[in-house]
Amino acid sequence: MEVGSVGMRKRKNPYKGIRMRKWGKWVAEIRQPNKRSRIWLGSYSSAKAAARAYDTAVYYLRGPSARLNFPELVGTDDADQLLLSGPQLSADAIRAKAIEVGSRVDALETTTTATNANTSFKPPPPSHDDEDDELDLNKMPKPEPGDESDQNHLQHLW
Repeated sequence: MEVGSVGMRKRKNPYKGIRMRKWGKWVAEIRQPNKRSRIWLGSYSSAKAAARAYDTAVYYLRGPSARLNFPELVGTDDADQLLLSGPQLSADAIRAKAIEVGSRVDALETTTTATNANTSFKPPPPSHDDEDDELDLNKMPKPEPGDESDQNHLQHLW
């Protein structure tokens, strides 16, 4: 047995609280404290969005001491005020907040990906010698300078 392997479990996905469905969508869910039930946090197209939804839920359930996937992104005044405002939030309220955050991140991820994909291909600008002339496929093409032999050949074909 290797040193350090006792009690260590290797995770397939990069973040805690999420898993990938067979068809490629990422889902997030969390167990309620002291209960066997789970809170469904939604289905997302990116692992990061699902992990952010999980982080939101675990923060509201366990407070600032929760172990998060992105600890540097939590700590907004909004979240702290909700935690300090008395009774715990219901499972439905936690689900709604987590889905809101996850959906926002998912939308940002997909628009960023789509924008990067669209900017990677730019069609070349049209190259016309005379921009006033429109291309007419019914007319014989103009020969390039210095190609008199080709010009005579083309006139015989037309």
